[in-house]
Amino acid sequence: MKKTCFFLSLLALALVSSCQNRDELITETSKQEEVHNKTVNVTHHDGRPFSTGNDSGSMQGKFIAGAGGGVLMQGFYWDVPEGGNWWNTVKDKLTAWSDAGIGAVWLPPASKAQNGAYSMGYDPTDYYDFGNFNQNGSTETRFGSRTELEALITKAHAESMQVYADIVINHNSGGQSEANPFTGTNTWTDFSGVASGKFQRNYNDFYKNAYGNNDEGAFGGFPDLSHANPHVQDWLWGRDDSVAKYYKNVMKFDGWRFDYVKGFGPWVVNTWNSKVGGFSVGELWDSNVNTLEWWANNANSSVFDFAAYYKMDEAFDNGNLNVLNDDMMWKRNPYKAVTFVANHDTDIIYNKMPAYAYILTHEGYPTIFYRDYEEWLNKERLNNLIWIHNNKATGTTSILYTDNDEYIARRNGYNGNPGLVVYINTSSSWQERWVETNWSSQQIKDFTGNSTWYPTTQGDKWVKIQCPPNSYSVWSLNL
Repeated sequence: MKKTCFFLSLLALALVSSCQNRDELITETSKQEEVHNKTVNVTHHDGRPFSTGNDSGSMQGKFIAGAGGGVLMQGFYWDVPEGGNWWNTVKDKLTAWSDAGIGAVWLPPASKAQNGAYSMGYDPTDYYDFGNFNQNGSTETRFGSRTELEALITKAHAESMQVYADIVINHNSGGQSEANPFTGTNTWTDFSGVASGKFQRNYNDFYKNAYGNNDEGAFGGFPDLSHANPHVQDWLWGRDDSVAKYYKNVMKFDGWRFDYVKGFGPWVVNTWNSKVGGFSVGELWDSNVNTLEWWANNANSSVFDFAAYYKMDEAFDNGNLNVLNDDMMWKRNPYKAVTFVANHDTDIIYNKMPAYAYILTHEGYPTIFYRDYEEWLNKERLNNLIWIHNNKATGTTSILYTDNDEYIARRNGYNGNPGLVVYINTSSSWQERWVETNWSSQQIKDFTGNSTWYPTTQGDKWVKIQCPPNSYSVWSLNL
């Protein structure tokens, strides 16, 4: 009797074990079907990488953008230390940034502003005073002297890095009071005494004036520049010594970040770009992707992808990675989308590393925020993602799977580069998924080192990959 019971017990155990194995097989099969059914080809183009379209002849250094395109560093944050040493601080970091694979740096507004040595530059007075005229209470700007700025730009070019100027042309500040016949009051619109002697202006050059009562937007009560005035146009981009041409030809800036572009029509940036050239990106603070696309097309400029920014916050901080299926500027036009995780104005994403894994494996022009890189996050992990971006993040994008805490996407490769598969997992446990790759019967690996697997893809290109908890993995051919 005992032997019979023992035999029956073994048989039951075997049946249970067999059922468990079959259930696992069914589960794996259903996972394949689930993933396959969710595959969405997000972008449709020839696969070429993002390019700033700017090849400065002065760049004879060592850095060459990788197959995935460039990475931009925002080289400041709000209220960097006073004392005129910021240009030197940034200059000293350029070699390390270039070594890491960063191809451009965006600087804060470089000219003298109303608050002189204390200003972050967004209240401009004299566009031609880079810290070399004694006005507004100081000679140097908050960031340093003109000589130090020029040394920074020269060093960046020696590292083959581009330098982008932050351009504030919506409003001015620091003028003197004058009687204004258009308002019937006194206004702070007399800039006839700027120390550089260039771009002198008065009430005729600000709204309201002979060209109208207002334009698309004003900011903070500052005098609002009238771009419709030919005198303003001439000094902004028309003359040989205009702001745009002086910054490019004399100061040697390679491109532009336009501040508060909601304040004037996109034709302004379009005209600036057509007259002067260089890479440009507009700060259009709007999560509506239709608005972003409309502005970028009409301005003939890149635009910061605020649509992606707010979706990443919802995804990574609020436990819903499904929203990464939603529309974003980089999906509409990856060649005009500048993606970011934080900047000097807004820093709402708490769970930042998966957000950086997202922008550095996806299309668009990814931006690294100075404090994230130099102070707050793991620089080694960021450098690894920058390397992955430059070397593996190629081709169009397909989303393979999403749920609340898992996201898998594929870059489809370009010009012989195999692309990648990125797996982001915000759950508290390891996850595994079967996914369809572009590679048949080839060994792959996780280039982040977060997984030690070296799986081989099946003949039909499917493979099982894994991702650690609250982290990410990035898979490509083991070459």
